Amino acid sequence: MHANEELLEKFYSAFQRLDAETMAICYADDVQFSDPVFPILQGKEATDMWRMLTSKAQDFSLVFDGIRADDLKGEAHWVATYTFSQTGRIVVNDIHASFVFRNGRIIRHRDHFSLWKWARQALGVKGLLLGWAPIVRNAVQKQAAKGLSAFRRQRD
Repeated sequence: MHANEELLEKFYSAFQRLDAETMAICYADDVQFSDPVFPILQGKEATDMWRMLTSKAQDFSLVFDGIRADDLKGEAHWVATYTFSQTGRIVVNDIHASFVFRNGRIIRHRDHFSLWKWARQALGVKGLLLGWAPIVRNAVQKQAAKGLSAFRRQRD
């Protein structure tokens, strides 16, 4: 197994245990993370996002597979199941991740998933009817950024 595949195994195994500190160790200090909810996070913003998500996780489970990596790039598939705290609704989020590595750490992490599918599960009828619309995407992103900012202020 390639060392970067082992790094991704470590990252997702830690995520299964809701161990954000071990996840953070897998990232380079200047990591860049993005997904449909958090379009761009840099460095400590990214590691704090994982700290926030793992600390608030309810009824959480995660499975992962399809880990492939070489010296420069990697990918993985993962599925997280959890209760979305704002609505109490169960979400099953199916995600494809891509990575770039430098010196045995992740420097770029991109999670790809359907925001509309997520919104249908997390928000119910509103998400079903409007989850595809930029206004809903922008509202979800704004709410997520606000939550991360509040979490980071509490940690300081």
